[in-house]
Amino acid sequence: MKTTLLSLIGTVVLGLSALAHGDIQLGPNGGRIVEFSKNETMHGEVTLVNGVFHVALLDKDMKPVELKDQSLIVTGGERSSPEKPKVGKDGNHFVFPALKGDEYPLAFQFKEGPNSPAITARMTYDATTCSACKKAEWICACSSKDAKKASTDKK
Repeated sequence: MKTTLLSLIGTVVLGLSALAHGDIQLGPNGGRIVEFSKNETMHGEVTLVNGVFHVALLDKDMKPVELKDQSLIVTGGERSSPEKPKVGKDGNHFVFPALKGDEYPLAFQFKEGPNSPAITARMTYDATTCSACKKAEWICACSSKDAKKASTDKK
């Protein structure tokens, strides 16, 4: 009985630890993938360069999509006083300035065209460095098991 209970607890702990980074998928440029469709035919790849977020559109095969009539609205920052940074277009990327702080939620409202319904995607920007892979947490795709092992190895 005691062994069964310990096995069950161990299984639950391992299962929950695998979810810590939350199935983060990275795109072809090393950015974070957010879903801009209900059927996985349109993705956004979010990267951060010199304090400016870039959001590239990718198709179902992770190939670049040309910006035409698509639009993007971003909301983020402190939940008590969210900000809506100005989103522009730079080549085939949407661009907007990073907000103040090292950790905050971002919500993206993407529209294929002016009369299309908005698709909302969310992510958390977290600039904390992962102890295992040394990337910022918001683009860390390593398993938390590896991260926990690296942090305990340092002790």
